[in-house]
This record gives sequence, structure tokens and C-alpha cells, in this order.
Amino acid sequence: MEQLTHYDIENNQKQFPITIVCDAIRTPENIGMCFRISESFGVAKIYFHEISPSIENRIVKKTARNTVNQIEHASYHNFDALISQLKAEGNTIIGIEITDKSINIQDFNFKNHEKIVLLLGSERNGIENIELVNETVAIPMFGRNSSMNVIHSLAITLYEVTNQLNR
Repeated sequence: MEQLTHYDIENNQKQFPITIVCDAIRTPENIGMCFRISESFGVAKIYFHEISPSIENRIVKKTARNTVNQIEHASYHNFDALISQLKAEGNTIIGIEITDKSINIQDFNFKNHEKIVLLLGSERNGIENIELVNETVAIPMFGRNSSMNVIHSLAITLYEVTNQLNR
């Protein structure tokens, strides 16, 4: 067995109809990792709130590596207006959040939705305007903790979404 380097690997590059909206994420490492994870899973676009650390932040740059240049991204000012615009463009807004209506991620049929927006809540408060989402999905957990880092949740969700869409 031989460990492969980045130069030995050719991924099957593909873009999915997935947009990420970050609801006021404030940690630079989380912004940088959002770029890396999203690029790895073929996300089409990322939206960050204007109060989030910018791509010029040195920690964001270091964490994101060169993926900032490889994925379309924009900032927004008004969360409600952005979500309304994305809905009008035919997107289904899916919050990654624990609610009384959340569906376990592996039981949610992502193939039933032509264009998907995955909505990430802030590190402290989750998704503030939860009533704006069409659906919520939750990741089953088996430990005592009831939540995980927002970017870990994104990675798990993107794995499930792209696994379903790629079938």
C-alpha cells in the first residue's frame, strides 16, 4: 500500500446545484473551512453575511488555501431579502438545524429538489429566522452533546447531499 500525494489524485470534478448561505458566521476558521469543504463537494456558490470575516482576513486565507479563488462567493446585507431572492430563483431552502420538524439527514430526499440552498446558522444562535426555511435536516448524534461545529455539520450534510445527487 502506498499513500498518494495531491499530484497522484485526479478527482471527478463536478458542480452540483447547491448554494451555501452562512447566517452571520463570525469565526475566521469557519469561513475558511466553508470554502474548502464547499469546493471539495462541488458547491456552486457561497453567501456570507457582511459582518462575517472577509476573504482578506489572514486566518480565512490560510484556512481556505486557494479555494477562495475556485468557488463563486458573495456577501449580503439583508438575510430576509437574500432568502426571498433565492426562493424566487427556484431554490429549496434547507436549514441544517435541530427543530421539532427536522428530518434525519439520511431520510431526507435531496433528489426531490432541483436547486438546493443549505443554510448554516451562526455559531452561537443557529438560524435566526428559522421560519424562512422550507425544510430542516438534522444529523443524528449518539453522544451526550446535542450540537457540533457548524462546518462539521456542513461537511456531513454535503456528503449526504452529493451522495444522493450523484446516484
